[in-house]
Amino acid sequence: MTKLHGGPLAGLLVGALAMASCSDGTSPSDEYEPITRLPRELTAAESSLIGASNDFGLELVRTVAASDDRPNVILSPLSASMALGMTLNGADSATFDAMRSTLGFAGLTQAEVNDAYRDLIDLLTDLDPLVQFEIANAIWVNDGVPFYDAFFQAVSAAFDAHAESRDFADAATVDAINAWVDDKTHGLIDSIVDSLDPGLVMLLANAIYLDAAWTYQFDPSDTHPAEFTRADGSTVTVDMMSRRDVELPVTGNASYTAVELPYGGGAFSMVVILPAEGLTVRDVFAELDATAWDALVTNLWPRTLGRVALPKFTLSYDAWLNDALAAMGMGVAFTPAADFTRMSPEGDRMCISFVRQKTFMEVDERGTRAAAVTTVGIVETSLPPEVVMDRPFALVIRERLSGTLLFAGVMGDPTATDPGPQPPMVQCG
Repeated sequence: MTKLHGGPLAGLLVGALAMASCSDGTSPSDEYEPITRLPRELTAAESSLIGASNDFGLELVRTVAASDDRPNVILSPLSASMALGMTLNGADSATFDAMRSTLGFAGLTQAEVNDAYRDLIDLLTDLDPLVQFEIANAIWVNDGVPFYDAFFQAVSAAFDAHAESRDFADAATVDAINAWVDDKTHGLIDSIVDSLDPGLVMLLANAIYLDAAWTYQFDPSDTHPAEFTRADGSTVTVDMMSRRDVELPVTGNASYTAVELPYGGGAFSMVVILPAEGLTVRDVFAELDATAWDALVTNLWPRTLGRVALPKFTLSYDAWLNDALAAMGMGVAFTPAADFTRMSPEGDRMCISFVRQKTFMEVDERGTRAAAVTTVGIVETSLPPEVVMDRPFALVIRERLSGTLLFAGVMGDPTATDPGPQPPMVQCG
């Protein structure tokens, strides 16, 4: 018998979520044929994008979880990938290469990336008749800042992004952005910006909304108080849902046991990973790269379990992803060296100020509701208002075209006169 208990949220990893519309406690599979294949074959570009996005997502979770000691870390790799994928359309030169590589799209052209995103959105949102799975994208630009029409056309075509120009100094703009977030997440996330920095020139946003009923729902009468052991060994009482004698895909090794809980017609599921005794959730994630993930899902095999238990919970998570993304390889995009000249004629003076993601998740006997919003803020970089050499400084005189250094030195006191050198300690002769 496999028991689900342990570290923070039992090592919850959401592989995919969806919504089933039935709420009468019946199994959706009683009404619909199980979904066992995609409606069409994936293109090579789509397969590459999905694999790249999964690799990016797992690395993002690993990187964030390693530096964030909060007990619960819930991210949406898909939301982050789409928000940054829109931004990628404005990047050029080394910035484009760094962002594309970090997102895992090396080898794909911008057109291939955009086409794959477009097709993936259509595929996921129409996959399961029991699923309400919504993806929304938007761009807000500050009035008076020039941007290329080609950038908006590309993002609109690939991501169906709503684009709007507004006065970022007007408090009503903050209200409008947060109203969009509230609407697209069906009230699960009510805001994403508290204020708009005066230097902000563009805000790109992705929102996803998911609401899924379990294929095999938990009976509320089988939900009872139980102890949940935190990572530090302390315990807390939770409402533990249970199902007995249920056949589910299961796998495991020396590091973990994993169980897949399907939603709706079975195309979407939650994979719950329980670390082995003595290991933490972060230990498992540290080893869970794309190869390990592929091995995990490949080895999931139906087994009849005596009992599966999962706590009911509601959580929200809010994180700045700058440091994690920089550590993953796209640091140049956050510096004055960033190149967003495919976005704006002034793109050589723009960089990413922040990447922020908020998530919400609610799990109960019926299923799961979840939402995520990711925003990317673009600011104009500027030189310091003044540079005053009023303390020691270095100087170098060079010939620019050949790179030859003519003079180099340290200026420590402009008023000092040179007393001459001290004689050498040892002389010949």
